[in-house]
Amino acid sequence: MTAPPLDLPVAVGTGVLAGIARKARPKAPMEVLDRAEVTCERGVEGDFRGLFRPGGRNRRQVTLFERGDWLAACAEVGVEAPWWLRRCNLLVDGIDLPQRPGALLRVGEAWFEVTVECDPCSRMDAVAPGMFRALVPDWRGGVCTRVVSGGAIVVGDTIEVVG
Repeated sequence: MTAPPLDLPVAVGTGVLAGIARKARPKAPMEVLDRAEVTCERGVEGDFRGLFRPGGRNRRQVTLFERGDWLAACAEVGVEAPWWLRRCNLLVDGIDLPQRPGALLRVGEAWFEVTVECDPCSRMDAVAPGMFRALVPDWRGGVCTRVVSGGAIVVGDTIEVVG
């Protein structure tokens, strides 16, 4: 894949990358990082889900979710829990993620295309009873993306929603 064209509309919203995490295999513990490399072939380097599969839909290479949505879900079920228990790759703050496939995001040097809603899994009830249900409304579980163009990402990087 190539980088997005230079004639894209200006950013319609900006926020900040507040966290990065990856897991080496299904059900593995999350590893929290300060920085990561993102590639079209592997998503977040070292994360099992990001591997590009020829002929596959590759809709879930990198997952993102909003800090505010996590805090709201935690408040709804009455717990304080670290964000990485959501098991998403990127935590964003100060921006509403687009709830439409095809939307483009720039995080640090990398570009992502929103593909689908990131539905919570039943494992969320292990965080706290009712957490699965608390993450269902209004795309609270986040978004799944495909990597359009790779690059370095660092906690504190600007996130832009384009177009």
